[in-house]
Order: sequence, then structure tokens, then C-alpha cells
Amino acid sequence: MEFPTIEKRKVTEEIADKIIEFILHGELKPLDKLPAEREMAAMLGVSRPSLREALQTLATRNIVEIRHGAGVYVTSLEPKLLLEPLDFFLALNEANFEHLFEARKVLEGELAALAAQRITKDELAHLQECVRRTEQSLDDAKAYAQADLDLHNSIMAAARNPMLERMMMGVSDLTWASRQHTVNLPGVRLHSPKDHRAIVDALSERNPEKSRQMMLKHLGNIKQALDTGELELDGDEAG
Repeated sequence: MEFPTIEKRKVTEEIADKIIEFILHGELKPLDKLPAEREMAAMLGVSRPSLREALQTLATRNIVEIRHGAGVYVTSLEPKLLLEPLDFFLALNEANFEHLFEARKVLEGELAALAAQRITKDELAHLQECVRRTEQSLDDAKAYAQADLDLHNSIMAAARNPMLERMMMGVSDLTWASRQHTVNLPGVRLHSPKDHRAIVDALSERNPEKSRQMMLKHLGNIKQALDTGELELDGDEAG
């Protein structure tokens, strides 16, 4: 019997994932120094070249910092720092934003429709609170972005479809990075809460098609803001 050779790329990815796991479990904290290369390679049971490559990968993601002659350190892990590589990816090509919003429309439109059929009263109450938080955070981009994320994630959870949720989580880092940009565009924080309320109202009516359309309209408005640099609605929409 012959076993397939494990590709070097897969090994380095597994090493990187293991180091991230150490961080998530608190075994490595922000600004901690990692063990010496020889010691860490022995701990993980991997070769030093594979470990070195994994650390380089983590460094490009701003998770660790390689200080030549001084060792490898966990970065501060501040959100702004971790999002820089994603910002760069999105900035490389306008098509990346286009593709991201196409994916979001496919996924979030259907998630909203499913949520309309499955959402509970408690979940609706939480969504109403999310809308209030966005309305109260017009002058605070960070708080607004967090409330906006909470609303979209809560709709995703209410859909109760693990497969769609996994697909959505596959682009979660990119959506968070793009959200950091869009919340600072003129008009977005002013007008989007109205979209949010329309989505939640449709969910409250248990109307799948209306929920889907309200979500698609909202995402279309955000895409318009990205394309033009601001969000301007006509008189009826602006309310």
C-alpha cells in the first residue's frame, strides 16, 4: 500500500494553524516571544525550514513579527493591524470588491429569506436592538461597524443553515475589511439604518421574498457608495 506524500504547502499551513490555535487558546498572548526555532520545531515535530515558512506566512498576515537577531514575536493583534493584508487585497483591484458583493448578494439574500421562515421572537428583539445601536452610533464608526456586523451575523444565525453559514464565514474576513471602509463613506451611517429597519420589518412579517429583496437593496446601496464614494438616496428612500 502506498500513501500519498504530504505536500510541503500543506505542512506549513498546518504549522501556521497550530500557532494560531496557541494564540486563540491563550497559550501565546499579544507581544509574547515564541520559543527559539530549534525548540519550536522539536515541539511541533516538524522541520525547521517548514516552520520558518509557516512563520513567514503568519508574518505576512501581521500575526507574528520576525525580528532578525531577536526572535519571533506575536504582534499586538489589534484589528486594524490584522486587517491590513485584507485591505491590500481589496485595494489591488476594484474587481475584488465587485466579486465580494456578488457573493454577499447570493449568500445574504438567501439567508434573509430563510431567516424570515425560522427566526424566533427573541432573535427579532435582538435585531431590533442592533438597529437601535446603529441609529445611536452615527458619530462612532467603530461602534456602528460592530452593530452592523452583529445584525448581519444574527440574520445568518437565524437562517439555521450550517452550510450557508460556513460559506458566509469563508468571506467574513473580507466583509469585515470592506465594512471598515464603507462605514466611513459619506451617507452610509446616516442612511443604512433605514435599510436595516426595512430588513427587520420584513423578517417580522415572516415574508421571505420581501426579506430577500430588502437585503439585496441594502447591499446594492452599499455597493453604490463604494462606486461613487458616497451614499445618496432619493427623497422617498431617504425618508
